[in-house]
Amino acid sequence: MSRVGPLKLKIMLLCGDDTAMGPGKAELLEAIEREGSIIGAGRAMQMSYRRAWNLVDTMNRSWTEPLVETSVGGAGKGGAKLTDFGARLLHAYRDLEVRLMAAAKDGPFSGFEHQLLEVPRPSATVPRAARRAKASASGV
Repeated sequence: MSRVGPLKLKIMLLCGDDTAMGPGKAELLEAIEREGSIIGAGRAMQMSYRRAWNLVDTMNRSWTEPLVETSVGGAGKGGAKLTDFGARLLHAYRDLEVRLMAAAKDGPFSGFEHQLLEVPRPSATVPRAARRAKASASGV
């Protein structure tokens, strides 16, 4: 995910209702490229193997070509790597992030940056009558 000051943009490419590519999946692809395996990438990201595998499976099923190729083998012979298509897509996604952030830096919201608080104000307390109404509606 990219940030410019308080502005954080998250690009998600969708396949139906599933995220075919987003910031977390891009990070996972980079970790697979670096670690040479899905389990290693998951470990590096403090993610379970099952979660990492499910994300890779979703990505591979969302495109006309797979992004990650796995090889089976024991004792250091197995692993995973990005396909040429996966590497090109990852590069294009990261390039899109850079371009979007550059456009956003001086974009229509730049004039509002000085009006954004450092942290949100404390939430307003709920009036007693509203608390009673909520409690009776929930059967408490």
